[in-house]
Amino acid sequence: MISATHLHAMLVHFPIALIMVGFLSEIVSLFYRTDFFRQTALYLLILGTLGTIASYLAGKAAGDGMDEGSLGRAMEQHQQAATYALWLTIATAVLYLGVFFFQNKKSWVRVVSVLLFAMAIVAIGRTGYLGGQLVFKHGAGIELGMSE
Repeated sequence: MISATHLHAMLVHFPIALIMVGFLSEIVSLFYRTDFFRQTALYLLILGTLGTIASYLAGKAAGDGMDEGSLGRAMEQHQQAATYALWLTIATAVLYLGVFFFQNKKSWVRVVSVLLFAMAIVAIGRTGYLGGQLVFKHGAGIELGMSE
């Protein structure tokens, strides 16, 4: 049976990759001005947002009971960063969907949406870094010992 810790570890890489490649596609669209790269950025952002939600929920379940000592402080930082990244990613996806469906062509909206996307990248990266610290520095979710 897959535990919440294992599920979280399997899921977290998808939003990181999807959202970062989506942002790269958005940057490319600024230079080539084709709908292909903008639509690709939108689709990757939506998939990455769904992955962020799944990772967040699995992480909440995986983190239950890990609130003692230095591990608890590190876990709290990671949870706060994850919550911020979750809502920022959702807000970015909602904005992009609104721009797409209403076909908003105003340049200030484009600037705001790209900046929001960049902030989501930073938030996802910080959350991933803090999650890595939990595992590699504090040993969170690591099972020591020989299994049968």
